[in-house]
Amino acid sequence: MLPTSADVVICGAGIAGITAAYTLSVCHDIDNVLLVDERQPMTLTSDKSTECYRNWWPGPDDTMVRFMNRSIDLLEALAQESNNYFGLTRRGYVFLTSDPVQAERYRIDAMRISALGAGPLRIHQTQEDDSSYTLSPPEGYENLPTGADLVLDPKLISNRFPFITDNAIAMLHPRRCGWLSAQQLGAYLLERAREKGIRFINARVCDVNVKHGQVEQVIIQHEGQETTVETRNFIVCAGPFLKNVGEMLGITVPVENELHGKIALRDEHKIIPRESPLMLWEDPITLPWSEDEREEIESTPESQYLLEQFPGGVHFKPEGSLDSPIQLALWTYDTHTQDPVWPPIFDPNYAEIVLRGLVQLVPGLEIYLKKRKPITVDGGYYCKTVENRPLIGPLPVEGAYVYGALSGFGIMAGMAGGELLGAHVAKTALPDYAAYFSLDRYQDPDYRLLMDELVRASGQL
Repeated sequence: MLPTSADVVICGAGIAGITAAYTLSVCHDIDNVLLVDERQPMTLTSDKSTECYRNWWPGPDDTMVRFMNRSIDLLEALAQESNNYFGLTRRGYVFLTSDPVQAERYRIDAMRISALGAGPLRIHQTQEDDSSYTLSPPEGYENLPTGADLVLDPKLISNRFPFITDNAIAMLHPRRCGWLSAQQLGAYLLERAREKGIRFINARVCDVNVKHGQVEQVIIQHEGQETTVETRNFIVCAGPFLKNVGEMLGITVPVENELHGKIALRDEHKIIPRESPLMLWEDPITLPWSEDEREEIESTPESQYLLEQFPGGVHFKPEGSLDSPIQLALWTYDTHTQDPVWPPIFDPNYAEIVLRGLVQLVPGLEIYLKKRKPITVDGGYYCKTVENRPLIGPLPVEGAYVYGALSGFGIMAGMAGGELLGAHVAKTALPDYAAYFSLDRYQDPDYRLLMDELVRASGQL
């Protein structure tokens, strides 16, 4: 039998909804929480991520660094509590370039981000610095370096990563970064919340009734039947459908969606070592084609974009256990906004483009251009604000809250975001970065000035 009342109704059971339910029930002892989603938990966008985390975020202020440091603190506490049930690791991210201008930008940006609180910067300029630059183990997260290592000697780069292109002249390796199993994290949090009494209902939120500016009822549809749930608190955690659910409250939520894909490449020849960190090539790329391939592309108008220069940013990370052959690879070369459709529709050339881009970073992967096998493509939508910072806090209807616009960083931000949302709902003390994630920030003249220094892709890989 469906419940007819709840202290809190949460719309959406992705990582945002689950961390909200966990925080309200486990940390604030609110047991009558109803989590509603027409899909199974973590199956819309949260399970389409690369499952990574990092505290390495650009400014101009320290908001995102502090927010992510807090979230990683909470993830590490959960890992200790659960005997690392969700496989938290900390191999770091490695950014690479062949461009001397970009290399100098690494130095400048790294000094700024370090000063924002991401940890110390260590600069290695010659092979004599070889012993001072060490890699993290493939598993584990404790007692490992923080901050970042900037390597400016190509031979030292080659010594550490002999499988990448010889063109790399500089490398930035932020260290408080890694990945985890998003599904297992979500399962662990949901189980803890269920122990405290929250209920998950496989249903669709159809409408929200507001009276005198206050949330009063949420209408849900389950197996063709509508049920009215009396509640005074409604949290919108609807991911790419954030704007749609906001309209039920008569609110225009200022977000847009971008479609982001990834491929799963079977590296059966073990070109990329399994213990590698996440690695990203910063330079623009012109895809490699044979003369015959080029002629065919030139004769097909809709394919001619394949001959153009693509932006930098192709990256990969090992997926699964140390004996798995899978490498996950991504490349955000198209960031136009669009309305979400399900299932999403990807560029039919996406896998080909990503693989050919990866060959520029890891030349040995060219073997997979010759030995054709199907490559799996999936992904989801990044729901984003204009400056790519989340929305967490009250909406302009009493009892309504938003927790979303987590873009591509929902897994890493989930714990701190849930904590912040829980503090708003439970009316407890807020962290000092709370105002920077509130919808009201757009009315703040000081924040609007700060936005002039931010860009839409701020912090996005």
